[in-house]
Amino acid sequence: MPKLMPGAVPSIIEAIGSTPIVRLNAVTADIESEIYVKVEYMNPAGSMKDRVGLNIIRDAEERGMLGPGGTIIEATSGNTGAGLAMVAAIRGYKCIFVMPDKMSQEKVSALRAYGAKVVICPTAVEPSDPRSYYSVAKRLVEETPGAFYANQYHNPANPEAHYVSTGPEIWDQTKGEFDVFASGMGTGGTLSGCGRYFKERKPEIQIVGVDPVGSLYYEYVKTGRMTKAFSYYVEGIGEDFLPSTMNLDILDDIVQVDDRECFMMTRELVRREGIFCGGSCGAAVMGAIKYARSLDEPKRILVLLPDNAQKYLSKIFNDDWMRSNGFLDERENEGTVAHILKRKPQKLITIDAATTVRDAVATLKSHGISQLPVLDEDGRHCGIVAEIDLLNFLVEHEGSALDTPIADLIESDYATVTPHTRITLLKRIFNDAKVVLVTENNRLRGLLTKIDLIDYLARDAAAGSKGKE
Repeated sequence: MPKLMPGAVPSIIEAIGSTPIVRLNAVTADIESEIYVKVEYMNPAGSMKDRVGLNIIRDAEERGMLGPGGTIIEATSGNTGAGLAMVAAIRGYKCIFVMPDKMSQEKVSALRAYGAKVVICPTAVEPSDPRSYYSVAKRLVEETPGAFYANQYHNPANPEAHYVSTGPEIWDQTKGEFDVFASGMGTGGTLSGCGRYFKERKPEIQIVGVDPVGSLYYEYVKTGRMTKAFSYYVEGIGEDFLPSTMNLDILDDIVQVDDRECFMMTRELVRREGIFCGGSCGAAVMGAIKYARSLDEPKRILVLLPDNAQKYLSKIFNDDWMRSNGFLDERENEGTVAHILKRKPQKLITIDAATTVRDAVATLKSHGISQLPVLDEDGRHCGIVAEIDLLNFLVEHEGSALDTPIADLIESDYATVTPHTRITLLKRIFNDAKVVLVTENNRLRGLLTKIDLIDYLARDAAAGSKGKE
């Protein structure tokens, strides 16, 4: 082997890492905290998942789980697949990737460019459904000789990649002189790996997760309840199940963002900061800004930006796509959830977990409502009780348990939004959710049902008709 030319690396794998940290200016001009971003899209395959792909393959080789001529199979939103495919190209492995159908065509094409086979599965199915991309990936592993399942959602080599690579790199770059680390919540690799590394060296550092409306993380962290996940557009973050690679114990706080906020911030980062980043980056920065606005004093916040804009040119940066999905909706007067709450005549009625079945029934009856939010002893919501839950309980117990506390009847069949959530998004949420709880600053602000939305839209339509007469 000839001597390596000065300044060169032996393969593209050695080019992974050493990505810059950049201060944000324009998009953070109205907040006191400093926000910096770790620009991970400058990794060779375009995302932070290059580190994960390399570590997963290296670990599999060391354990004898992946050998010459092997096939790597993974369920991916695209970036982990690209990281694996890049390393596989160097090491001589074949790849099969299974993706949900909401992912951009650019991601699919990029994986195929590496020579990988890509299988597309429906997004709007439960994880346990045989058609889900998790289930299909597992089936392909069973059917493929010499297959290795990368399994980023349950493979310890995922968070380990950030513990041994991203975390130390950030620490060396910053000398640990930051107060908050914020990142989107997906498999949990980044938050769990970096968070562990930072907490070992500076326990007071705050680890903040950012979760999209529709994912189950936010509600689970806030209440400990597993709510039903529903569809959303931003790619690469949020989950509809709990990966074992996510260490929620390391989180100090969690911030919720919606699709429109993610996409508009992504466009702002490109146009005003010159940072050519993707949708989950906009989500992370928007979450960091929301967190900064909640602080009593300025902090130095570091945000990890996972990938680049190239993979979203046909979506986030396409005005026609944005407009057709309501993200560039010019009807700004359509309003937000706050407008619906303001028009809703009835005040919010709640109960606590110690309330008896008898009293819950009486409350529903006296107010003419069909569900009640339940608050814990600190005044935070912990679920809902609906009339069908009470009916089923009374039928099962033949009316003999009216003085039983409703604690065991609390359910999680609801979605959460904020007062700032746009009505365009709320319409989509009601395709999956029966009830929506409105929360702000860890406090319950209201409860909405489909009839509340219908009533609001009907009044608007009536007012518009009168205005034209």
